[in-house]
Amino acid sequence: MDIVAKRRIFLTISIVLAIISVGVLTTSGLNLGIDFTSGTTLTYQFTAGDPGTVKVTEALAKSGHPGAIVQAMGDDQYFIRTDDLGNSGLDAVNEEIAKLAEAPARVLDTSTVGASVAEDTVKNAITAVIVAAVCVMLYIMYAFRSVPNSYKYAFAAIVALTHDVVIVLGVFAVLGLAINAEVNAIFIVGILTVIGYSVNDTIVIFDRIRENVTLAPGREFRSTVNLSINESVTRSLGTSITTMTVILAMLLFGGASLRDFLIVLLAGVMIGTYSSIFIAAQVLVLWERRGFLPWRRTAATNS
Repeated sequence: MDIVAKRRIFLTISIVLAIISVGVLTTSGLNLGIDFTSGTTLTYQFTAGDPGTVKVTEALAKSGHPGAIVQAMGDDQYFIRTDDLGNSGLDAVNEEIAKLAEAPARVLDTSTVGASVAEDTVKNAITAVIVAAVCVMLYIMYAFRSVPNSYKYAFAAIVALTHDVVIVLGVFAVLGLAINAEVNAIFIVGILTVIGYSVNDTIVIFDRIRENVTLAPGREFRSTVNLSINESVTRSLGTSITTMTVILAMLLFGGASLRDFLIVLLAGVMIGTYSSIFIAAQVLVLWERRGFLPWRRTAATNS
């Protein structure tokens, strides 16, 4: 299968998806959790029936928090996110919740993050992603030091990595509007995991390219890349499908607390597999032919 010949199609699809993701992130933004915005989250379970979102929201408004976000979770449970309550604020909320006909309500979980902690979390998250990207780039340059211009492999891997992160963020921005998916500290763990998975899959294909370049140095680079992809695609897809099966099982039966983290992993594995096969290796071919835009015809013979 001549995958390289269709590189302009794949790259154009990725560029369109990346532009859409950036557009969604710019207009709607991410649904940031209290780890990044500061505030308090509460989870109540009512023991005498389901009061409904409207009644719970009204109770929060009466306690002095009209802007609180209330989300039904099933089993008469409600997730509430509001500003930092403190001790007195929490008592006021509990007092109003206790007045509902479906009370008493049991507090299953409560968490509070201050503004300074939230600021530190944002800085640490950005630093972690940047450090991970730089380390990946340096590692690939070292691992492929025997190949001429090893920086090209590092650059291609960073392009694929950036592609994956941007599209995953775009997907999560849409899910934030659709199902109230939150970006919290564990989301950053998911993003770093996605980076690791994406780079691992990319290096498998790059390593095969390196071996084939060594075995047949006179072969056209485009043909070497296409051969390497075809030799690696079965392994990549097999690993990804197995991983996605486990993630789906956990997503279906693992409970609400892990939902957002697992969604990040699932989206990352899918997009990372795509980018390793159809983006990273294609960037090497484009660089080799000096054609950096997928719709631009290179000076070399067209595929």
